[in-house]
Amino acid sequence: MTPGPRTSSPPVALSIAGTDSGGGAGMTADVRAFAACGVHGAVAVTAVTVQNSLGVSGFHPIPPDVVADQIRTVAGDMGVDAAKTGMLATAEIIAAIAAVCDEVGIGSGRIPFVVDPVAASMHGSSLLADDALDAVRTQLLPRATLVTPNLDEIALLVDVKVVDDASAREAARALHALGAHAVLVKGGHLEATSGRRQDECVDLLSLATGEEHEFRSPRLDRPHTHGGGDSLASSITAGLARGMSLVDAVALGKRYITRAVEDSYPLGAGHGPVSSLWAAPM
Repeated sequence: MTPGPRTSSPPVALSIAGTDSGGGAGMTADVRAFAACGVHGAVAVTAVTVQNSLGVSGFHPIPPDVVADQIRTVAGDMGVDAAKTGMLATAEIIAAIAAVCDEVGIGSGRIPFVVDPVAASMHGSSLLADDALDAVRTQLLPRATLVTPNLDEIALLVDVKVVDDASAREAARALHALGAHAVLVKGGHLEATSGRRQDECVDLLSLATGEEHEFRSPRLDRPHTHGGGDSLASSITAGLARGMSLVDAVALGKRYITRAVEDSYPLGAGHGPVSSLWAAPM
């Protein structure tokens, strides 16, 4: 059967992030996840990176006013049902994003806003200027519907080393104290000493109200996980754009990233990407 034309527009999710010339992470991963999860992906490019499967060899920030204009232009025409951040590069870009998000209604309890505080690539390359970390704390976290840091980013933001369930909850409380409505503490990188079962990953969703939810999935031994954090945050954003509750959107994201890691593939001489190809077989 040949599908007919759509008679209505899909929800729109906006990725405010940097590029990945290798196609594994950043806004490329975001748009793939958006499409796989049933929403249209729009972008506001914050920086252009020079990278491949082996690492990042350079990045070049976009002027802050150009970043803001991209968000303003998309929101004014298509509308935005949910938005997320990725690599933001500089404090000036973060300030411009905060201002334009207030202008168009993203975050602060209005249009859902997922903040993925990307500070470094999986290879250890810094993707955030030193003075930008405080801007994330003071300008983005208070506007966030959900913040999705990895364990290294938690340590940078609130100086908490997550090693077990107790420290995961401590980190969530510290991030709530900075204004985040909800925090997802991801357990995929917890060491064997954490006391958790070694055959599963447990992510903790903590709400500022004190409500908590745990999301469990099998622990997969896969070397190719490039773009995994971006893909989890963007699939959650897609769920929010579709009108799901936060808990249901995180559950969608957990299902998506588990399958994406399961179907990850080698590409280049380094770390290959997680996959969205399973979602759209020809």
